[in-house]
Amino acid sequence: MSKTVEFFFDFGSPAAYLAYSQLPRIAEQSGAELVWRPFLLGGVFQATGNRSPVEVPAKGAYMLADLARFAERYGVTYRHNPHFPINTLMLMRGAVALQMHQPDRFGPYVDAVFKAIWVDGRNMNDPSVVGAVLHEAGLDAGKLVALCGQQDVKDRLKAVTQEAVERGVFGAPTMFVAGRMYWGQDRLDFVREALSSN
Repeated sequence: MSKTVEFFFDFGSPAAYLAYSQLPRIAEQSGAELVWRPFLLGGVFQATGNRSPVEVPAKGAYMLADLARFAERYGVTYRHNPHFPINTLMLMRGAVALQMHQPDRFGPYVDAVFKAIWVDGRNMNDPSVVGAVLHEAGLDAGKLVALCGQQDVKDRLKAVTQEAVERGVFGAPTMFVAGRMYWGQDRLDFVREALSSN
């Protein structure tokens, strides 16, 4: 496919979850390839001086209500995780590890982790809970942990995070179409339009 949409995401972002719920269909309808770019949002925040909207009480309250409105519009289940924020370092390494070494397991992994956090409200800060989620998804937690410890996986996550910063990314989700950046799940209409015009 000549058309692509790059999707920079971190599991810890509820807005990234909502974008994830819509982007595969948008890409398919546009005849475009969806390029998954797992990165570490905390690293981007540190590099750019950005921070989570929930750290600003009024903004955080508005954002939570707005996410619920969009979930209803999209027809997807969304529940704010009671254990938020989630430390996603190992979860993002897991995504990178499977993308690099077991790409056929990447999709089921992404589905399972997003669902665990933003639908089921599970505490993915707890390694035992993560292990249970992976087992339920038919994934071998022990093998995945071993993959996450490989240097090539750690280096790849760092490299993609650094690339994101260099390309102007400051939050998640961020999408790129034909070199143009779109930030936020509430910008998916622009992504769809960009794919239609390319």
